[in-house]
Amino acid sequence: MPAARFQGTLEQVDETCFRIPRSYMPGMRVEGLIYADERLIEEVKSGQAPQQVANVAYLPGIQMASLAMPDIHWGYGFCIGGVCATDPEQDGVISPGGVGYDINCGVRLVRTGLAESEVTGRLKGLVDELFRSIPTGVGRTGKYSFSHQELKRMMSEGVSFLRGRGLATDDDVEFTEARGCIEDAEPECVSERALERGTRQCGTVGSGNHFVEVQVVDEVVDEAAAAAFGLKRGMVCVLIHSGSRGLGYQVCDDALRALRDTPARYGVELPDRQLVCAPIKGPEGRQYLGSMRSAANFAFCNRQLIMWQTREVFERFFGRSWQQLEMELVYDIAHNIAKFEEHLIEGRRKRVCVHRKGATRAFPPGHPELPARYRPVGQPVMIPGDMGRASWVLAGAPGSMLKTFGTTCHGAGRAMSRTASVKAARGRRIDRELLEAGIIARARSHRGLAEEQPAAYKDVDLVVDVVHKAGLSTKVARMRPIGVIKG
Repeated sequence: MPAARFQGTLEQVDETCFRIPRSYMPGMRVEGLIYADERLIEEVKSGQAPQQVANVAYLPGIQMASLAMPDIHWGYGFCIGGVCATDPEQDGVISPGGVGYDINCGVRLVRTGLAESEVTGRLKGLVDELFRSIPTGVGRTGKYSFSHQELKRMMSEGVSFLRGRGLATDDDVEFTEARGCIEDAEPECVSERALERGTRQCGTVGSGNHFVEVQVVDEVVDEAAAAAFGLKRGMVCVLIHSGSRGLGYQVCDDALRALRDTPARYGVELPDRQLVCAPIKGPEGRQYLGSMRSAANFAFCNRQLIMWQTREVFERFFGRSWQQLEMELVYDIAHNIAKFEEHLIEGRRKRVCVHRKGATRAFPPGHPELPARYRPVGQPVMIPGDMGRASWVLAGAPGSMLKTFGTTCHGAGRAMSRTASVKAARGRRIDRELLEAGIIARARSHRGLAEEQPAAYKDVDLVVDVVHKAGLSTKVARMRPIGVIKG
């Protein structure tokens, strides 16, 4: 059930940040901070998500503040857009609600050497071929099948497992967050049911807001960063959004059941049972971390195989190899994950567990974890909007390390529930409306398109303005959709 509606007052800190003081509820260990501006904050106040920001402030070991990005909306446990860091040396906990059911849902941007003029007249055929060739939707399986033993290797090795099978290149590994492998994954912690669900789902696009989208770079804001990312105005790109599919969902479901009584055993009182958690240093926490990392590595491989199939479609359709088409990976980044990172907190370097639930890592220029090519300009950050307006590429900025544990937003954020979206679309054909705007959309059902119609989302330009002004990530290029396939 959704959290209770927020009953407090949001105190404005500056033009991009609002505070929930610790005094709002007894038991809050830190304050809550919501990044938004006056154009977005009224909508935020009207929902349950601010209450979830306050609830997260109860977690043992939480550092600095409970945070939310401007794409904030209600989620399970944590709000979507929620961020927190916990310190294992201060009895810090790990909470599955701070990662979500779709573990390592994320995005991957592929640039091409094609100009918009080379695609426009053939766009319908290209989108139809993508839709025929890439499995999309609930329960869909694909052409790649792995035994349980192979899945365990994949979950341990990440994208390097696919490189060994000729399904990834060295650059594909290099330009994936964490080189496509979260360390210390423990596939033996993953249930047989989860393995069964993942057997033939690697290389498939989920339902809901997951997609493969053909886009055109229609505006370049930062020439230096765009050049480093290999982007230029008029270039055709492909943005891929998917996660760990049924395997990750099952890992989360298993963990929520296993941890149901854990907070009480450790004397932890929580305002919302959806925030079930376990000490990072305890056996229950280690079990979840091992399985969550395994699912995260599966998700990196899922997006890699979706990209591989996309390359194959472009090869067949344009009669040239993907190398000749210059279909290179710009970057792949997670936005539902918990990772151990080093951050400066109250003047001390600490290794903390950063929960990002619908939020994107945004490391700044010079960060040692970035590929050498991107170190001078910062990490690429891909922010999908809705399928009728735009998406953005940004670069991580120094402010993210000071304010948000190296984090920025992950998308536009929903403005309407899926039920409300379907109701609002009654009597309309969203595919035809998109076609009139020059966008070809293919989905498994009219309902799926209705749920994901442009009006269901906030304006991504407004969301991106907030993180840009706040110094969490800076604008590089705006991408306009021209074709999309969805589940």
